[in-house]
Amino acid sequence: MGDSNQNRFLRALSAAFRHTLPVLAGFLVLGIAYGMLMLDKGYGPQWSVLMSAVAFCGSMQFVAITLLTTAFQPLEALILSLLVNARHLFYGLSMLGKYKGFGKIKGFLIYTLCDETFSIVSSVDPPEGIEPKYFYLSISLLDYLYWVFGTLIGGLLGGLMPFDMKGLDFALTALFVVLFIEQVKNGKNWILGLIGIACALLSRLVFGAENMVLPALAIILITLIAGRKKLCN
Repeated sequence: MGDSNQNRFLRALSAAFRHTLPVLAGFLVLGIAYGMLMLDKGYGPQWSVLMSAVAFCGSMQFVAITLLTTAFQPLEALILSLLVNARHLFYGLSMLGKYKGFGKIKGFLIYTLCDETFSIVSSVDPPEGIEPKYFYLSISLLDYLYWVFGTLIGGLLGGLMPFDMKGLDFALTALFVVLFIEQVKNGKNWILGLIGIACALLSRLVFGAENMVLPALAIILITLIAGRKKLCN
């Protein structure tokens, strides 16, 4: 990156930073919780940071803690990962126009596209005089670093905490509950919330508590696809 490009990138980074402050607050808290949970399960900071840096999939990383500490079932892990992260297919499609012509950085933008980054990028336009590709790159890079840094802090400090970390894995449940409530608070999404609850209860009754997750996700996905025309109206 030449001097001219470097200056444009730094201006974009400064402009993007204020838009990512809410993500900074959330990712530090969740990243610390994730690093501490990994440490509690026997995985040191190097492993939790590596997972965050390579996988960078938020909620699925919390789910993966259970997968790492139980009998390894690769097919189940693959299907669960695909279903939990299926929403990224729609994120990617909606970003085709915005990321068009960005050259080599496009791969990084795709790799680091998460819920929070998508929310910012899809709703915020670059300030006047700021090059779009560097602005969006800055948002993606900052959000990515927040998550990795939060994980590092949790992994390093977890062993120094004087309290018992038992029950901290409830952070994952709390995360999903908060996300669910925020979605349902939007008047347009309450029917989707009811569909999710109904499908989960059906899966619980048919498959039992131990085997309900994958069937529930599959039932929800099929239901939403089948009713997409009515739901979108």
